[in-house]
Amino acid sequence: MRTPIDRSTWRMLLGYARPQRRTILFGGALLLLSGLAAAAQPLAAKELVDRLGSGEGITGLLVLLVGLALAGAAIAMAGDYLLERAAESVVLIARKRLAGRLLSLRVPEVQRAEPGDLLSRFTSDTTLLREVCTHALVAMVTGSATTVVMVVMMGVMDLVLLGITLAVLAVVGVLALAGMPMIEKASHAAQSAVGETGARLERVLGAFRTVKAAGAEAREVAAIERGAENSWRAGVRSARWESLVHGSNSLAVQASFLAVLGIGGARVATGAIPLSTLVAFLLFLFYLHEPIGQLLHAGSRLQIGLAAVRRLGDVDQMQAEPVGTGGTEIPGQQGVRLLFSDVRFRYGPDLPQVLRGVSIDVPALGMTAFVGPSGAGKSTLFALIERFHEPDSGRIQLDGRDLADWDLTSLRGQIGYVEQDAPLLSGSLRDNLVYGRPDAADEEIRDVLAQTRLDSLVERLPDGLDTSVGHRGNFLSGGERQRVALARALIRRPRLLLLDEITSQLDAANEMAIRDVVTTAARTMTVLVVAHRLSTVTQSDRIVVLDNGIVRATGTHDELVVNDPLYAEFAATQLLTGERRR
Repeated sequence: MRTPIDRSTWRMLLGYARPQRRTILFGGALLLLSGLAAAAQPLAAKELVDRLGSGEGITGLLVLLVGLALAGAAIAMAGDYLLERAAESVVLIARKRLAGRLLSLRVPEVQRAEPGDLLSRFTSDTTLLREVCTHALVAMVTGSATTVVMVVMMGVMDLVLLGITLAVLAVVGVLALAGMPMIEKASHAAQSAVGETGARLERVLGAFRTVKAAGAEAREVAAIERGAENSWRAGVRSARWESLVHGSNSLAVQASFLAVLGIGGARVATGAIPLSTLVAFLLFLFYLHEPIGQLLHAGSRLQIGLAAVRRLGDVDQMQAEPVGTGGTEIPGQQGVRLLFSDVRFRYGPDLPQVLRGVSIDVPALGMTAFVGPSGAGKSTLFALIERFHEPDSGRIQLDGRDLADWDLTSLRGQIGYVEQDAPLLSGSLRDNLVYGRPDAADEEIRDVLAQTRLDSLVERLPDGLDTSVGHRGNFLSGGERQRVALARALIRRPRLLLLDEITSQLDAANEMAIRDVVTTAARTMTVLVVAHRLSTVTQSDRIVVLDNGIVRATGTHDELVVNDPLYAEFAATQLLTGERRR
């Protein structure tokens, strides 16, 4: 449920503008000076009419009027430029800050959010800050100051005409107060609908082949259209209220102009005021239209901007990872020892436990394989090691030190992680290979390419290592993506290598080659493997059998075939034993 805009939202808005405050203040001062120059013109016009009546010379006053008009225009242009420049800087600062914040979020926070909605906050919502943090804030000040100055001058000329003017203009204030909250409400709804639509579109593009294979294009288009229509309806509601607010300004000024013209003309006829006062008063009304319009426009823009600020503020409320310094390295030259002590974990308070008291001692060198049914908690162990999630209870120690005490940057810098779906990033093959270690030498890249049998792929590609892999690597096959992901992890020269189903999409020849690479790596580092193919598991120094979040058994392949029925059944289904054990 939405809450009213509070002081914290205003503080956030001003916080975005603060780095550009000098430029904004200077630009605002120029616009205020331009407004005051405009306010002086009716006084000069009054003097001009008086001199025409008395037969005095008017050349100097004409020059003054032209000078005021030219000076006001020049000053206004300079002020507008400064504010436009400051506005672009505000958006730049906001996007830099938001990008840093988004990439510092904890994994569960991003998993709960919709990437498309987060993207819309980075693009659409930050763009809305462009006007509101500069022009709108300045217009509130300059419009108010110019209006006050003009009203005071009008009062000095004639209080009766001023009273009539204020009575008519009061209608604008009533309509504005009624319309501003509605503008904010509709704008927030429109921006939220844009975010939801973007999230839906991102979901479709991320599973494009699945959508087409399922023949779901029409359904997805209809869902996206519904989101776009929701945004359109909210935008129309906002436009309706903005039109009412701005239209009331024109109506009020015109009505007051007619009232002043009628009553002022009568007062001129009776001799209560001179004709020059009426002319000046009418000019003030004409010029008053602009600062009042500025105030109303600024008010509506502020409502839209505050809605955007609040959506950006939602990201600030999302939990971020602790800031890493990168100053602490894991001791030792080879491998790391991992110790899980009664580790329990669930992905949400209302979800069942995935790990229910897991205790494992992983030595510093060699390969440890994790096997078990889907949902047993194998990949979750890797997520806890990387600290994508934190255990609910229990301890995970690395070389005798609690994992939570390690600096995140240093910890992850020692780990090579190959995810189950082996995602690649848009860009070249080289970009993906050195993603975790941009300073890798060409010789190291060539060595790893040969180890992972990617050298023949590079030779076939039109631009070699500089060939684009496409969105999420869709120009490559599943097996090629897995090998690129493994090569990317090896190039980091990790001391702890986490491999989640890295051979699931490989043919027999490539699987054997990758097994050799991993076996070689296990001589100098700690290798943890999640695998369903026992051809991979049998190469391990030790095997951990997980089932329903607990460790059933630990041992070698030969030991577990004899001692653990679940593993024996698993082995039998893989045709690695002579009979299936129940």
